[in-house]
Amino acid sequence: MGRIYNSVVGLLCGMGILSSCEIIEYHPYDTRIEGEVGLTEKNIRLIEDKMRGRREFRFAMISDTQRRYDETKEVVNIINNRGDIDFVLHGGDVADFGETKEFLWARDFLNKLRVPYVCLLGNHDCLGTGFDVYLKVFGEDNFAFTVGNVRFICLNTNALEYDYSHPVPDFNFMEDELRNMPAGIEKTIVAMHVPPGDGEFNNNVGRAFEHYVTSFPHVQFCLFGHIHRWAEEEFFEDGVVYYGCTTVGKRGYYVITIKEEGYEIERCDF
Repeated sequence: MGRIYNSVVGLLCGMGILSSCEIIEYHPYDTRIEGEVGLTEKNIRLIEDKMRGRREFRFAMISDTQRRYDETKEVVNIINNRGDIDFVLHGGDVADFGETKEFLWARDFLNKLRVPYVCLLGNHDCLGTGFDVYLKVFGEDNFAFTVGNVRFICLNTNALEYDYSHPVPDFNFMEDELRNMPAGIEKTIVAMHVPPGDGEFNNNVGRAFEHYVTSFPHVQFCLFGHIHRWAEEEFFEDGVVYYGCTTVGKRGYYVITIKEEGYEIERCDF
């Protein structure tokens, strides 16, 4: 069938019916990537180098930018113009349908940030071949990095998108982080896309998840996206607050300031 298709295309090109074979595009779920890849590892190095020794810092969180390209460009410009943001955390769902071009468009918009950024994996990012594209463009779906004396634990919690073929949440990753915590870590922030209690989360292991989260040093709070609205929840009645970030489609983002003692979290509209 492929040989017949290629022959027909060749014939049409030769007859001039198609002015150029260049107009034939790859399938939207083709996983070949043009341009920059491995952005998570690259940006983590930039964040850790920039923030080494800091005990106070400020970062922004945006989330669920899928199909909201105008708003994404606008919030990138706003963050750039603020001049007081050290790095950006994206809460996941850069894509809506898991198409390769969605990831590349999001990457190109986010690369215009004047500060480094990391991007969590969202449930929509897992559709089609999106997970494979995410791994190439950004990096591993579970990752961690250090900002001064704070360890950020970033998790894939999109359990509904996997048929037990992938551990979600990955307790082995969390266990390894606990066992190999870098020296000097005094606080922890845990970030995810889907929060506990949501239908996309594996609530059968909710209490195990709580156990691991609360085992990290002095958890300040948890962050999540997914629900497209602001939220402030204490899911397990254990003192750990989970803050939900609205979508840029509703023209909002967080600015979070970590202080020597405590933190401030601001809901920003644009």
